[in-house]
Amino acid sequence: MQTQSFASYKEGRDIKVKVDTLTKCYDDLLVLDDISFDIYKGEMLCIVGPTGCGKTTFLNCLSRFIPMTKGDILVDGTPADPTRHNIAFVFQEPSAIPWLTVEDNIRFGLRVKRVGPERIEEQVERMLDLVGLRRYRACYPKQLSASMEQRVVIARNFAIDPDLLLMDEPYGQLDIKLRYYLEDELIRIWKEVGSTVLFITHNIEEAVYLAERILILSPKPSTIKEEVLVDLPRPRQFDDPEFVKIRDYVTECIKWW
Repeated sequence: MQTQSFASYKEGRDIKVKVDTLTKCYDDLLVLDDISFDIYKGEMLCIVGPTGCGKTTFLNCLSRFIPMTKGDILVDGTPADPTRHNIAFVFQEPSAIPWLTVEDNIRFGLRVKRVGPERIEEQVERMLDLVGLRRYRACYPKQLSASMEQRVVIARNFAIDPDLLLMDEPYGQLDIKLRYYLEDELIRIWKEVGSTVLFITHNIEEAVYLAERILILSPKPSTIKEEVLVDLPRPRQFDDPEFVKIRDYVTECIKWW
């Protein structure tokens, strides 16, 4: 399936996030069942699985939006804590703050974290260039297209130099052309900034296009069924036989239980 071994992929990489025996129940409903894995510093990791398997629940536990039933999630060796770590979250729905301009949306997280004024302005200018929105800095979200608004959200989250950027199917409601464009934008910014990205998607082709590694979840109660390395050069081509091979393999893993 890949020319690179798991051992060589992980060799020399620092662990950014350690998920240890994560379990989540809602009353009698077991959603996540004793899940353990590592996320490496600077990694682009995608998680896929059947609808309703608990992908979003996992992200909500990791970001501490909801409590875990059992287990630990460590960031840089300490319990994940939004007050200590820069954990940023991009939702499926565009979530730019409507009463703030593009540049003030980007400033928002930096101000919350009480970053100094000079650093704030430096980051704002950098992010405006990275996402190609300098011309629109004084615009409000309602004046932007859906794809441009999502770029604002990405810029706002990357601006705080997140320890971990969590993305929950952020392009799911966009048309194919916009989705491809924003996938390329994400890869470009990720390479530039060097953040660790955890990307949730139900779109297997998207996962193969973005990821260095894919985790495949089973149906509820969810466990990790398999991990797949995507050892392909960038930019990736959808008609590359190796791309198609990995896509079809992951599809079969999800399709046949």
